[in-house]
Amino acid sequence: MRLERPAKAFMAAAFRLYRRLATTLPGGRLDAFGSGVGQIGTIVVINLDRQHRRLTRTLRELSRFESADGRRLADLVTRLPAVDARDGRAIAATADVDPRYALEHQLHVQPDERLKACFGGAAAVTMTRQEVAVAKSHIEVWKAIVAGDAEHVLIVEDDIWFRLGAAKSIDRAWREATSRSDGRGPTMLYLSYEDAGGTCERADVSEHVFRPIRGLWFLCGYVISRRGAEMLLSAMPVVGPVDMWMNRQFDRIGALAMTKPAILQRPDAGSDNAYSVLPFLATAGIVDAQTLPGPVRPSKVRLIAWTRRGAREPLAMALSMLGLRVLACDGAETVTCGDALADLFDTFDAIVDPPFPPEELPARLEELATGLILEPSSANVVAPPHGRALAWTILPEDGPGDHWWPPICALTQTSAPTEPFPLGPPSDWRLFRDGRISVSFPTDDLSTASPLPMDDTPWAIANMEGWPIQIRKLRFPNFRDHLEERWPLTTPSSEMPAILGTFPGNRAMFRPDAVDHGALGAAVSLAPTDAGNRPFRSGALASTRRFLHGCFEIEMRAARGPGLVTGFFLHRSAPRQEIDVEITGNNLRRVLLNVYFNPGDEGAALDYGYRGSPHSIDLEFDASEAFHRYAIEWSPDRIRWFVDDILVHERGSWDPTPIPHLPMALHANLWAPRSVELAGAAEPSLQKATAYFRNATVSDQPQQPGDTKFRRA
Repeated sequence: MRLERPAKAFMAAAFRLYRRLATTLPGGRLDAFGSGVGQIGTIVVINLDRQHRRLTRTLRELSRFESADGRRLADLVTRLPAVDARDGRAIAATADVDPRYALEHQLHVQPDERLKACFGGAAAVTMTRQEVAVAKSHIEVWKAIVAGDAEHVLIVEDDIWFRLGAAKSIDRAWREATSRSDGRGPTMLYLSYEDAGGTCERADVSEHVFRPIRGLWFLCGYVISRRGAEMLLSAMPVVGPVDMWMNRQFDRIGALAMTKPAILQRPDAGSDNAYSVLPFLATAGIVDAQTLPGPVRPSKVRLIAWTRRGAREPLAMALSMLGLRVLACDGAETVTCGDALADLFDTFDAIVDPPFPPEELPARLEELATGLILEPSSANVVAPPHGRALAWTILPEDGPGDHWWPPICALTQTSAPTEPFPLGPPSDWRLFRDGRISVSFPTDDLSTASPLPMDDTPWAIANMEGWPIQIRKLRFPNFRDHLEERWPLTTPSSEMPAILGTFPGNRAMFRPDAVDHGALGAAVSLAPTDAGNRPFRSGALASTRRFLHGCFEIEMRAARGPGLVTGFFLHRSAPRQEIDVEITGNNLRRVLLNVYFNPGDEGAALDYGYRGSPHSIDLEFDASEAFHRYAIEWSPDRIRWFVDDILVHERGSWDPTPIPHLPMALHANLWAPRSVELAGAAEPSLQKATAYFRNATVSDQPQQPGDTKFRRA
């Protein structure tokens, strides 16, 4: 579950109050700044056009200080509009930035044996749109410096504040840095940085400055000379995040850094940055949380949209990426009156392609909807009738693309995401249709699924009336005649190997040596270890291939003990999606079935984690005493779970989430959750617990009308 942190909000508010009080006091005179030779003559503030408040706060901070000639530092400021990651054209590929880099670049700045052991240095990483935008913003500053008159320029980002005593410490560092350069001033001087996990290599260390060899993060406050800017431009392209790349230029430009940073980043500024290395750090167990907050579900937004009804559904996916609960219609539904529409808006925020044209809007529409969206049509675009008191927009003809975000976000009163405008899923997958199941069978033929507590987040709707869901006990279809893959797991498999790594929320680190193959299959053992924030060592198996739809089956014997979870599941990240079968060691007569859905196309950084729609199913046996067969049947518009060939649970789209729609890998593992609510707490005296897996299979599904054939990815 995703829990809010009131303490963090309180600390941010306290910091804002502290800075407001601090900025009423003078900061002092800075002799390093002025119009003379060897002084810093200009300050460039990198600021997004949509971040006026941050610019105001930065100017207020700078106004506390005076230059050597008596001017406020705020009067030396030139604002440079930052490149916006939300603008796809602004971050398009150029010769300035190479977005692909090797993980060894990260390891150069901050060595970590866990990261190196998990992936190796050659692993390829792709910069996020935010990282590309930051790099291009700094490059534009360097170009402006080369074309300008100032010999030395302070470059700051718009989320900085000055440490107490900053004026004296900056002047001392500037005098010493200048003395090292025959009075001409340094080529580059870091006034702000973060030591890379305490691993920074320092040379020529004195009281106030040092020469960094490697190991500095961030570029939120640094002085660069015109010559230094020329040298950086000649070293382009920037490969990887710009602060990482800068470490490789230290020797070239003779960079210096203050012994103690005088400028710090504000902890209350907030950020929508996404970091390309974060998934690698999380998998290696170096970090244990995602940094991006989930989207705030827009309130009082009720939209109706008409599309061209093409082969894909980009508009429905885009609205979902904004946090809206989207219902897509096929045209055969009956929604002709205000009452029917009101019922739909009780559950959904946006209705795409309703079964009425825009010229025949139901009565009371003004009371029910807040806006209308029309995709352009090559035949005819029908505008809403004259006099309708509704906001509406007709999307640009040359789309879909990033230029569709602004009109849609203006209508929904949301911020445009940094992700590119989606292509959307194939229309015949019926991703955003209302596929909730409502059935009535004889009472002696029923199994029940008990819903567990769930966050009120986007992409999940409230339980429908009549839950717990009642499912008829059907036999598992004979898909074993259509096997695509089979892994007995009695011997190691190159296609489903044991893996090294972990994930946020897991107290165990997965290691290949925790998996033993033998006559009973793969024995995965969890045992205590002395590995810091991962007090357990355990094992996991994962397919090297990813699959899109199909039937996935395994024979599994769960581990016994509180604080343990035996899992068999499909998973992917960017965006995170998952279909789970999990058995907790403190309740071995029940199985947890779960779905995680985050919207977007392949690569979208919408991975908010810890959010799902779990249901608990009675097994009628102890899952640790013998092997049982567990199966997931995943279709474009439906998921069905089987235990020992008996259907125990079924979900359609919006029941209560959409169905995952992107390729996923197959996993089996034994792990120890940090959440005591999920499985209890592991016994302090635990010596060893073992789960067993064998005969994992992946099968094709028989073709049905409208179905999409199983594919490997």
